[in-house]
Amino acid sequence: QVQLVESGGGLVHAGGSLRLSCAASGRSFSSYAMYTMGWFRQAPGNLRVFVAAIGWSAANTAYADSVKGRFTVSRDNAKRTADLQMNSLKHEDTAVYYCAADRRMLPTPAKGIAEYDSWGQGTQVTVSS
Repeated sequence: QVQLVESGGGLVHAGGSLRLSCAASGRSFSSYAMYTMGWFRQAPGNLRVFVAAIGWSAANTAYADSVKGRFTVSRDNAKRTADLQMNSLKHEDTAVYYCAADRRMLPTPAKGIAEYDSWGQGTQVTVSS
């Protein structure tokens, strides 16, 4: 089994920054470096939506339009972690943030929820206006 655990959420004022981290473990993650790691978020009453993803090549990233220029996704294959640096946070960024893994080795990161087969439990990010 694959386990993903998010950390780093919390309460921050608008304009502030947070850094989320996702730690992967489990026997299936021996090939972690090959997988796409994605970040999604779900605000109360809304569907879970794509935020950012990073492919097996760290140069291969994708972002939702709403976070481009503010969020940066990165990974450390040696530590089996994927981070999401969030700057210039807005009230509308408030949500539960989920880390996910897509174990296919694709040329570009997937953005669809159904394309990810492992999920973390989520971490709450609250941005006060």
